[in-house]
Amino acid sequence: MKKLFLLTTGFCFVFFLSAQENPSTSKNKKKDWSKVKLTNRANDHFMLQYGITNWSGKPDSIKTKGFSRSFNFYIMIDMPFKTDPRFSVAAGPGIGVDNIFFDKTNITTTNHLKPLAFQNVADTNHFDKYKLVNAFLELPVELRFVLNPENSGKSFKVALGAKVGVQVSSHIKGKRWVDKNGTNIPGFDDKYVQKNKDKYFFNGNRLVGMFRIGYGNLSLHATYQIGSLIKDGLGPQVKPYTIGVTISGL
Repeated sequence: MKKLFLLTTGFCFVFFLSAQENPSTSKNKKKDWSKVKLTNRANDHFMLQYGITNWSGKPDSIKTKGFSRSFNFYIMIDMPFKTDPRFSVAAGPGIGVDNIFFDKTNITTTNHLKPLAFQNVADTNHFDKYKLVNAFLELPVELRFVLNPENSGKSFKVALGAKVGVQVSSHIKGKRWVDKNGTNIPGFDDKYVQKNKDKYFFNGNRLVGMFRIGYGNLSLHATYQIGSLIKDGLGPQVKPYTIGVTISGL
C-alpha cells in the first residue's frame, strides 16, 4: 500500500507539472485568468468520505474480518491561485473515524501492565461482532487542480495533501456473546453489547498522506498513515490505510 501511495503521489506531481509546462496547453497559458469568474463555482467546501480501511504491517496473528471502514467529514476553505485558478490550496477542520472489525478476537486495551495483545478466542466464549473504533479531530490541507475552474462541478479534478489529527476517542465494542460454536450464551441475547473506552495504547497524534482524483462532486481517495497507530513498544506497529469514495460540493 505504501508503494501504491508513493506511486500515485508521483503521478500527481507529474500531472501538476505537465499541466503547467506541456506545450499542448499553450492555449491555456495565454488565457487571461483575471477575467475568469469564480463566484458561481462549487469550491468543494465540504467533503464527506467513506472508505474501506485496513492495517499495513499487520501480523498474521491479528484476524480481521468483514469490511472495516472509515467515515470522514471536513469543512474546507478553498483558496484559488490568482495567477492560475485551476490550482488552489484548501484547508479546514473535520473528524475522521476508523472502524476495524475482528474475528474471534479479544483486545486487551484495559490491561496497561502488558503490551497490547490481540488474543485468539475461537475456542472459548467470545463476541460474534467485535470492533476497534478510533476517532480523530483532523485538519486536512490539499493542493488541488481542476481542469475547468469556472465550472468545477462538471470538471476533472485531482488533489494531493496531508492531514494531521488528534485522537479524541478510542473504544472496543463487542456484540452478541456466543460460545465457540457461535451459539448465544444463556442469559445473553442478540442485543447484548459491551463497550470499553481506553486510549492508553494508541498514539494521540497522527499524520496521514492523502490523494484524490475524480470528476465533479465525486472522486476516489486514498490515504496512508505515516506513523503507527499503536505506541512504540506497546504493541504491533500497524499503519492504517484507506481506499474509498469522496462526495464534495458547495
